[in-house]
Amino acid sequence: MKKALTAALAATLAVTSLGVASAAEAQSRGDRHEQRQDRRDDRQDRREDRQDRREDRREWRQDQREDRREARQDQRAYARWQQAQRRYNAGRYYAPRGYQTRSWSYGQRMPSYYRSNQYVVSDYGRYGLRQPPRGYHYVRSGNDVVLAAVATGLITAVIAGLFN
Repeated sequence: MKKALTAALAATLAVTSLGVASAAEAQSRGDRHEQRQDRRDDRQDRREDRQDRREDRREWRQDQREDRREARQDQRAYARWQQAQRRYNAGRYYAPRGYQTRSWSYGQRMPSYYRSNQYVVSDYGRYGLRQPPRGYHYVRSGNDVVLAAVATGLITAVIAGLFN
């Protein structure tokens, strides 16, 4: 009887240990499945992040392109040289001491004498001129008006024959 009881106890322990082992194995398989799923989710997240960054770069490039396009349109708005459609009386013109009236052209630099208030055309609306861009002003030179940079005197546009 003792042998039968020991054999029964041993068989019970063997069966329960197999059950525990198979449950542990099933759990480890489940863990591996979850780990694989987590890796897939991580890869998907990284892929979506890359796509978002790519879209951001595309939007940034598009914005840059639009900014350049607007700048070119603004630049074209001021033709480099144009003949005035109408002529205005603005009083007699006196050239700065040591200078004569001359024809200016795009890209030249006006001397600093011309940047004084005596030659700057501040009432540009009265003469049918558009508001100059920031950092520029209109300067009278003889019968012409020149759009020049305030700081450097670099000529951006010439409107010939605006004054009588």
